[in-house]
Amino acid sequence: MKLLTPGKAKLLKIYVGETEKFGNTSLYHAILLKLKENGLAGVTVSRGVESYGAANRIRTTRILDLSADLPMIIEAIDTSENIEKVLPEISAMVKKGLVITFDVDVIKQG
Repeated sequence: MKLLTPGKAKLLKIYVGETEKFGNTSLYHAILLKLKENGLAGVTVSRGVESYGAANRIRTTRILDLSADLPMIIEAIDTSENIEKVLPEISAMVKKGLVITFDVDVIKQG
């Protein structure tokens, strides 16, 4: 496992719909694989419980309003250089969604 040392790092956060595809696989899984292939220190994929975005349509897990396209949130943390290196590839993969970065402080890993 690649460890980050305490100090400055960058968080890459990507929001896509769970039904979005990249080739024959889900987009969120393809992004995870691309980030792993590029050696990023850590990646987490989470499913949102409720959301709305550009279409202004509420998506939810509530049984009466069950949506088939909940948000998937992919978060990756690494050095600024490693995040910046992979951003063009990720941006090209995400046709519909949101890609953002934040400067963060790593306090502890391990």
